[in-house]
Amino acid sequence: MDHGRLFHNPRCSKSRGALELLRERGIEPAIVPYLEQPPSPAELRALLQLLGIDARGLLRTGESEYNDLGLNDPTLSDKALIAAMSAHPRLIERPIFVHNGRAVIGRPPERVLELLD
Repeated sequence: MDHGRLFHNPRCSKSRGALELLRERGIEPAIVPYLEQPPSPAELRALLQLLGIDARGLLRTGESEYNDLGLNDPTLSDKALIAAMSAHPRLIERPIFVHNGRAVIGRPPERVLELLD
């Protein structure tokens, strides 16, 4: 049985909370340690399509890399933003739960439960 994938940062309370909620329901997702194994640009494009958002919607704007790389420039293309997230995975919003061909950002963590219906 496919229990999905969780793009997980164990140091993030929201990510830990999402994983705990899934486990409480008997779901043991495959853990994607995206900080150690950053998703490729192609993987990020696929995630964005599942999430139904543009690249800017997946950016963590509070990270130092966001300002250091000038990502607040509204003229930057999705391609440029995706390349930045692949090279600097701390910029990727988390957690992301992928299940049955759908995905959701677990903020708040309870959002991951939406994919279990």
